[in-house]
Amino acid sequence: MAETSSILEWTLVAECPIPQDVNDLLVTGEVAVAAYKTFRDTAIFTNKRLIVRDAQGLTGKKVEIYSLPYSSINMWSTENAGKFLDVNAEVELWTRAGHIKVKLHKGVDIRKIDMLIANALLLD
Repeated sequence: MAETSSILEWTLVAECPIPQDVNDLLVTGEVAVAAYKTFRDTAIFTNKRLIVRDAQGLTGKKVEIYSLPYSSINMWSTENAGKFLDVNAEVELWTRAGHIKVKLHKGVDIRKIDMLIANALLLD
């Protein structure tokens, strides 16, 4: 297995509208459920996977797309300091590809992320 731990860390800044161009990436029966701004692009939760678009370079014209099928997640955890000091929330995913860390800025609802993953994994 390739070493992926150095590239699989993302930060979700704020919830945003689902970009319309994500429909070009979806397979039959796949539906975009929620989207979040990252520092330079967007992470989209669908009913089947997490899609992260990562603009690269100075101009951002080169775009790398990560696709994490929920079926590859073996375990996940969520961590936060509670509602009062919820500034360092994060989600950790243990997958067949390795360990992935998703950091959440203040204002991103960690329980909503937890439920998105739980619904995708446990209700099939």
